[in-house]
Amino acid sequence: MKIRLGYVALSKTLDITSSKTITYTNYLKEKNIEKIYEIINENLENLYNILNYNLKNNIHFYRMSSKLIPLVNLDGIDFDYINKYKDKYKKISKIINENNMRVDFHPDQFTVLNSTKKEVVENTIKILEHHYKLLEAMNIKNKIIVLHLGSSVFGKENSIKRFINNFNKLPKHIKNCIALENDDKIYNIEDIINVSKQLDIPIVLDIHHHNCNNIKSIQYYLDDVIKSWKYENPKIHFSTPKNKTKKDFRSHNEYINVDDFIDFINILKKYDKDIDIMLEAKGKDEALFRLVRLLKYKTNFKFIDETTFIV
Repeated sequence: MKIRLGYVALSKTLDITSSKTITYTNYLKEKNIEKIYEIINENLENLYNILNYNLKNNIHFYRMSSKLIPLVNLDGIDFDYINKYKDKYKKISKIINENNMRVDFHPDQFTVLNSTKKEVVENTIKILEHHYKLLEAMNIKNKIIVLHLGSSVFGKENSIKRFINNFNKLPKHIKNCIALENDDKIYNIEDIINVSKQLDIPIVLDIHHHNCNNIKSIQYYLDDVIKSWKYENPKIHFSTPKNKTKKDFRSHNEYINVDDFIDFINILKKYDKDIDIMLEAKGKDEALFRLVRLLKYKTNFKFIDETTFIV
């Protein structure tokens, strides 16, 4: 059983960002489209540099920032962020595809496919199309966009029906990208499994969210989660609460609790399935390498490179 570890968006070691932006208000003051182009250019260059850093450190799994392109899909702003940067995307594609990196996107909380508001659903579809266009420009073959089920207006049952109804209206190329994640307040992993089986979409299990919002222990659900991934290795999110008080339990810690992580790996062992684990820690890549050092100290896991081990 092979485990690959990944991290989210920002490399603390490099201290660069691919999420630089400009506010809509500031843009409207000058309407300087060239400023947007400068930011896009910088973000894409920084993304390449982060990917190159990942390559040099054998990090094979990475979540790209959903803020690569500032002010996209806003009224009154029209700019070309695909054709103008073909060379940048080609360079990014080369480093990802030639080195078998796994990348994905996880759009923000404004992406609500089951909203009761027509304009929110329409905007959500635009956001999904935008992420698809970026993945297509990067020539990513196995495209993944991670979504939460969303709103619970008028109750969970009605909200799940709205999600299924709106999902079925999506174009096929968008449907094929979506993976569904359990959340920490409303939709637990049991809800997500039920929807996944109806729509035939993969499940991204978030362990921390499960610990916040669950009915039964995670062992009860792992078989369904793993089987939902038919074409790729299962993708799991792992994080540690800021602390164990009720107020801060939902917030992510700077680092990963190594003992909790080891306990989870021991649960996974019986499935003997290669799995990619995204570490959602505020310490980003530094948290990843800290966890690796502790795993080497506390376990006999066989590391085959800096971020990949065999159990």
